[in-house]
Amino acid sequence: MKQYIKMVVVLTAIATVCGFMLATVKSVTELKIEEQILVNVKGPAVKNVLSTSTNDVLQDRRDIMVEGKKITVFVGKKEGKPWALSIESKGAGFGGDIGVMVGFNLQTDTLTGIGILTHQETPGLGARITESAFTSNFNDKALTAVFKVKKDDGEIDAVSGATNSSRGVCDAVNKCIALYPKVKKQVMENGES
Repeated sequence: MKQYIKMVVVLTAIATVCGFMLATVKSVTELKIEEQILVNVKGPAVKNVLSTSTNDVLQDRRDIMVEGKKITVFVGKKEGKPWALSIESKGAGFGGDIGVMVGFNLQTDTLTGIGILTHQETPGLGARITESAFTSNFNDKALTAVFKVKKDDGEIDAVSGATNSSRGVCDAVNKCIALYPKVKKQVMENGES
């Protein structure tokens, strides 16, 4: 019996030390990981959809609260005034969630474009959602457009053989469009300049 108690105490001590070490490593590396994701994953997509901005769009990002959720908004400026913004969302694809960055022109209330952030789609099929042949379907589209694949009576040409992946992107875009009026209002009210 004493041997069992000793074994439980030793295992508990080892688990406690390991848990403490993992928590320490996580807290030390968390900010660096966030920065790397921002620069290497979100950065290229944001710079693509807000390509004519004259400011550093990664530096001029804001966290705002919309419908009880914290949303990171990237604001593009020209001559010091906001002209566009981008927000991200996710949609369910064939292999899992698809992360999409959506850019909006604040003056014309149109899409500036989209960028695919993350996906787990099949290489050679669903992964083709990252190609400009597909993403260009969203460039300069009015917010009143039907962002569904043509198979579902929409306006978007799906990637051949990857309808579910295309639907996931459309779903993410529609989520961003639903949030856009509230995000735009907050960006404009906060005197972005």
